[in-house]
Amino acid sequence: MNAIDRALHAAPPTLPLDDTQSQPDGRHLPIQRVGIKSLRYPVQILAADGTAQPTVATFAMYVGLPEHVKGTHMSRFIQVLDEHRAPLDTAGVVAFERSMRERLEAASGHLEMAFPYFRRKAAPVSGVESLLDADVRYIVETTAERGTRLTIEVVAPVTSLCPCSKKISDYGAHNQRSHITLRAEAGPALSIDTLIDMAEREASAELYGVLKRADEKYVTEQAYDNPKFVEDLVRDIALRCQRHPQIGAFVVASENFEAIHNHSAYAEIHGHGSLPAA
Repeated sequence: MNAIDRALHAAPPTLPLDDTQSQPDGRHLPIQRVGIKSLRYPVQILAADGTAQPTVATFAMYVGLPEHVKGTHMSRFIQVLDEHRAPLDTAGVVAFERSMRERLEAASGHLEMAFPYFRRKAAPVSGVESLLDADVRYIVETTAERGTRLTIEVVAPVTSLCPCSKKISDYGAHNQRSHITLRAEAGPALSIDTLIDMAEREASAELYGVLKRADEKYVTEQAYDNPKFVEDLVRDIALRCQRHPQIGAFVVASENFEAIHNHSAYAEIHGHGSLPAA
């Protein structure tokens, strides 16, 4: 290739590009949260037994923007996410939020990731195993006033049976599937599985992916022997939360999808566990 050909095929010179978002802003208005949301990305979640569970999470990633800066660097959020390939547990999620703030050079940050979480459960009589899912959300927020706080939210499906129906009926009682939402400020040792266990153990009966006939008889009779109003569900779970050393402020809610009404029954209770306030 002669000199003329080399010149024709040479890459065009790279010109510097304006970094518009880094320019100063004169409106003197800080922004509390700026970033990206509704981003779906594959991740791995570290379960309580040490296994890594692949799932797909929906992310919201924000930082605070000082009043003198025009804009944040949106691409850096995804770069931080892509670099975190290790399975995430409680400590890993907190470290992830810290990395996000460091990369964005921000003093405050807010990270949310919501995902389906599957647990392998054995049926109570036959022992047949199957997977049952729960909806989970990690929330990590760092502010100058309160430092870094982690909140874990689970939505666990359970069975509830109406005490009033059992009391007034000559036979049978109506029951329903209930969704227990447990949202708790978490200490470093609190796990997703612990919160789901707390919700399931206070229900009339647990749910399972697969039940044989003997299992179905067992859970039907278990629910009948353990009737609970929606108020009972949230109060009993709240008592467990109050005693737990890794739970701070919490909210427990139950929505019972009624079997004999075209509406749901609902209750919600707020409290504080034994974890010292931040």
